Amino acid sequence: MTSGNGMADIDLASIKTIDGLDVAGKRVLVRADLNVPVEDGAVADATRIERVLPTIEALRKAGAKVVLMSHFGRPKGERSPETSLKPVATKLAELLGADVTFLDDCIGPDVEAGIASLKDGDVVLLENLRYHAGETKNDIGFAKQLAALGDIYVDDAFSCAHRAHASVEAIARLMPAYAGMAMMAEINALSAALENPKRPVMAVVGGAKVSTKIEVLTNLAQRMDMIVVGGGMANTFLFADGIDVGKSLCEPDFVDTVKEITEKAKASGCEIVLPVDVVVAKSLAEDVETSVCGVDEIPDDALALDQGPKSVELLIEKLEGAHTILWNGPLGAFEIAPFGAATFALATEAGARTKAGKLISVAGGGDTVRALNMAGAADNFTYISTAGGAFLEWLAGEQLPGVAVLADCATPPQSAVA
Repeated sequence: MTSGNGMADIDLASIKTIDGLDVAGKRVLVRADLNVPVEDGAVADATRIERVLPTIEALRKAGAKVVLMSHFGRPKGERSPETSLKPVATKLAELLGADVTFLDDCIGPDVEAGIASLKDGDVVLLENLRYHAGETKNDIGFAKQLAALGDIYVDDAFSCAHRAHASVEAIARLMPAYAGMAMMAEINALSAALENPKRPVMAVVGGAKVSTKIEVLTNLAQRMDMIVVGGGMANTFLFADGIDVGKSLCEPDFVDTVKEITEKAKASGCEIVLPVDVVVAKSLAEDVETSVCGVDEIPDDALALDQGPKSVELLIEKLEGAHTILWNGPLGAFEIAPFGAATFALATEAGARTKAGKLISVAGGGDTVRALNMAGAADNFTYISTAGGAFLEWLAGEQLPGVAVLADCATPPQSAVA
């Protein structure tokens, strides 16, 4: 079923979902990603918890005993109050509007007893999986201990799918395995943008350094119709074209890499879109004096910190000809005004075109999501991924163990677990 050559080799259609699955009276182990920011003992951002709520609610409504498991931080097998999921249980109960029992381990007799006392529709959250070294080692023994706690396994943690960990990969080979609703939403969105996109498809790839996104750029150059290069990365592309970028962030050591990516794009008929003008300043700071110049006129003592108005016009013109946009990384140093103007302008236009039914828009990565929120455009996008590493690895054409195993493992037909 899989040949190790990336997500395109996986039969995503073979993945079983929880839709219509008979779970009444059954213990359903749900792998969620509840690794959320906690400040002063309270959850500071509940986005990842909110993503898994539809799966939890569907299973509860169908009469399942829901057993949630997640990692939290990097405790490296050591227990500490800072890496406990207890505050997450409190927030989860608040969002669900129902009691959530918290168990202070994820395996063992006490946990088994706690789960045995559950009634249909009850929810329990297990303590941090990474308190056990077997989790990150994908240890089959640890996976068997987890599997003993449930009758059915549901993976609803796409953001962990790039990790071959026991609660993600090994466990799915031990029991009937299904994808949760958030997992399927992510798979469907990325498939729509990457595996079988409505063309023409535009990728926006931004960020500080080419060196961090070589695989992403190389893969997309062979699959997209155009790639908009933004952020500091654009400076390295311009430098490779023989343009002096002044004091701008640039990676001269990666010029050959950039040329290889450009050649691959040319061979595939993919257009690389670079800025034609930039916003420059002497330093990256608020209220600094700025000016706009052509890319071939960057002063020796200046930094290019955003794409200029002519570049934005060009991008919006290109966007009008696209049916799909896949976005990872900002066009400029958006966190500091006024260097977010290009990112916000393109985000607003992409959001408006999506809302009008003219565009499929998929975006992911922490900076990207933050920028789209700042632009007020995130709600108009077709799909916003919170996955981070897994999102990037899919863009790079890597095979994700957590997705591959759901497609690959011999899951019994639904009637067999009904």
